[in-house]
Amino acid sequence: MANHVDDGDGTDYTQITYRVADRIATITLNRPEARNGYTVTMADELTDALTRADHDHDVRVVVLTANGRDFCVGADLSQGGFDFDADTGPDAAWQEPAGRVSRRMFASNKPIIAALHGAAIGGGITITLAADYRLAATDARFGFVFVRRGIYPEGASAWFLPRLVGMGRALDWMVSGRVFGADEALAAGLVHSVHEPDALLDSAYTLAAELVSTTAPVSVAVTRQLLYRMSAVDSPIPVHALNSRLIGSVPNNPDAVEGVLSFLQKRPPNFTLRVPDDLPDFLPWVRKDDA
Repeated sequence: MANHVDDGDGTDYTQITYRVADRIATITLNRPEARNGYTVTMADELTDALTRADHDHDVRVVVLTANGRDFCVGADLSQGGFDFDADTGPDAAWQEPAGRVSRRMFASNKPIIAALHGAAIGGGITITLAADYRLAATDARFGFVFVRRGIYPEGASAWFLPRLVGMGRALDWMVSGRVFGADEALAAGLVHSVHEPDALLDSAYTLAAELVSTTAPVSVAVTRQLLYRMSAVDSPIPVHALNSRLIGSVPNNPDAVEGVLSFLQKRPPNFTLRVPDDLPDFLPWVRKDDA
């Protein structure tokens, strides 16, 4: 791919960095001195950065990575714990920190690639379950260790994980809380591929560059949400009804014309529709609370 040159210094956050180059937004966990321990501040900065990428017309793909030897070792309660008074408890609108990120990832219109190395434990793995791809280094270690700490799975992981690896494997990992390696994660489908540590990020960028150069942004956004939001309905009938509206809109879709022409002319496509501006207005999940 092209040289990855940053367009900003990423200093507008305190616990992550955010940079855009080659139409790829790189979001980096940046607390290496604390092994990227997860905090409320990190959760809110990640949520903001994902929203920023989703609304930036120049961004087509997000790569989520981390500085230091570990991706994220889970919650760092030494940074002050939760953002509510422990004596009175949270109000009804409060959202736990891992779920703030997984909810935003779920609603994203841009594909997200997580590059995982070292420890990805607790919140360090649950925040990535809504990503489209998880790439792992050979040294990666994973663990849904909540029961070994006397707490509970978060980040909506009890919804995401069985859909990725099946209920049996999800029960094993979550009920035992054991830590496991990259090979087991790959065999179960938790990660898509495994790479040597020094090749991990390059592999993520190669995949991101392929998505940028070969796929249509609106088509990707719609397809991603179709898979997430329609897979659990109780019959194919509502899916077919929505498919019919989508396919019925193809004659007036310039990206569909460009996709066919570029194939016939054996050239790279130049898709012009943009996300989120040009999403079909009849999609049932396009709501203000997903922004």
